[in-house]
Amino acid sequence: MRSTQQFSVTLPNEMAAQVRARVASGEYASESEVIRDGLRALQARDRAIDNWLRNEALSSYDAYKADPQRGVSLDDVKAGLAARHERTAKRG
Repeated sequence: MRSTQQFSVTLPNEMAAQVRARVASGEYASESEVIRDGLRALQARDRAIDNWLRNEALSSYDAYKADPQRGVSLDDVKAGLAARHERTAKRG
């Protein structure tokens, strides 16, 4: 039994040009390799998000549920982000 399947994929012109450019540069041997690498990157991102949710977000949520006073209000979060953005913009 074959370990691969052939697909027909339709891409926007800009993405198709990026795929062709990566093959033309020698970075990849074929368009299929570019797509496979992109899917591997997507899988890695999904694993990273899942790990973050399990290892960091869940523990933070559990801590908040145990002691809601530890939480930060939405208004405080917005104000903190606005201040951080302003500091960053001044440096830029």
